[in-house]
Amino acid sequence: MTRLLTLKLALLLTFIGILHANTNAQEINKMDWFSDAKLGIFIHWGIYSLGNTSESWAFHNKRVSHTDYMAQLDSFTASNYKPIYWAEIIRKSGAKYSVITSKHHDGIALWDTKQNNLSTTHKSPAKRDLLTPFVNALRNNDIKVGIYYSLIDWTHPDYPGFLKDSSKYKIEDNPAKWQNFIKFCHGQIEELSAEFNPDLFWFDGDWEHSAEEWQAPKIKANILSHNPNAIINGRLQGFGDYDTPEQNFPVTRPNLKYWELCMTMNDSWGYQKNDNNYKTPYEIITIFADAISMGGNLLLDITPMQDGSIPKTQIETLEEIGNWTNKHQEAIFGTLGGMPQGHFYGPSTISKDSTSLYLFIPAKISGDIVVKGLDNSIKSIVVVGNNTQLNHRIVGKISWSHVPSLVYIDIPENVQDKYMSVIKLELDKPLKLYRGKGGFN
Repeated sequence: MTRLLTLKLALLLTFIGILHANTNAQEINKMDWFSDAKLGIFIHWGIYSLGNTSESWAFHNKRVSHTDYMAQLDSFTASNYKPIYWAEIIRKSGAKYSVITSKHHDGIALWDTKQNNLSTTHKSPAKRDLLTPFVNALRNNDIKVGIYYSLIDWTHPDYPGFLKDSSKYKIEDNPAKWQNFIKFCHGQIEELSAEFNPDLFWFDGDWEHSAEEWQAPKIKANILSHNPNAIINGRLQGFGDYDTPEQNFPVTRPNLKYWELCMTMNDSWGYQKNDNNYKTPYEIITIFADAISMGGNLLLDITPMQDGSIPKTQIETLEEIGNWTNKHQEAIFGTLGGMPQGHFYGPSTISKDSTSLYLFIPAKISGDIVVKGLDNSIKSIVVVGNNTQLNHRIVGKISWSHVPSLVYIDIPENVQDKYMSVIKLELDKPLKLYRGKGGFN
């Protein structure tokens, strides 16, 4: 009897181990496309896109009244909305996924939600579902679909107060009212899952309540019941798949395996008429290179106007980024994060088999670049995009020491890219780096 119980227990543990291993494998596999994608395009579009106020926060911070903010609905026409064109310029930028706001904190849905009538379909001159044609256009261009959804809803009558608004109720004082809101919130997420089957859910606003109050495990389980491969960002109180720092670039490499920097082109998430403080293509490209060097992605925001037109500066920037990513795609997409700091003064990436090392060099340079601690022989060095062969010199190698030499590479000015050049080092074997202190160690 004891042997039989022991055998059953052993079989049970084996089964659990296999199940756990399969679950981990599935989690890793579903993140593969995200890790390889590197570049995504964020889209903030709503009634705030008239360009007079910031999105939602304008009334929350009492810069305008809620009544005046919501009155913008009457002027939101989407009259020049061209979702196919949107998808095409996103594809040409090199982006592999796009995330669009389905509903911001103001509560206005861009699809025909059945949970209430506060949508562009029912309350704006646009009079239609704006998400469906864009989602279809993305898929026709082989671009992964991301849906932004604000958990908070500062317009919904059953949503409690937060920070500056003390006129509304507290959850503990009226739990039934909170449950009414949760039913509404979960109902909209269910609609988005069922109607659009997103590859990625990008939640926002989770900071206002706990995971227990949001019923975060239930939200995740519901999403995965529709699409087991759906990815969830880190703003679901610990139930997401990756982290997404906002605007602020990490100085050191994040500890998380998967992460994404979300960043505006100027200073605003939504279109604002007076915000012309645009980052240059050079600045965005160098930030992007730093992100992928640290094993992350860049989710770059664009801000269509209320009619659906995209500002000319943003289109031109996407075109410049696209020219650069197309020229250097082998060093960008499907690569791994590069060398730790100290080996090269700049970003780098590594091919998946670790036999190709890519060095990113900003703008025009004069003089040699140097690589330190490279414990490999170099088979060849070429400029990505034009295949120019480059020469290198081995400096400081001591015959009796195992410490690698310095590698100096000369890059003629006439082969350099106007924004950022990429140099490919083909190695004799998978990349091996010396991380010691020199001397005899």
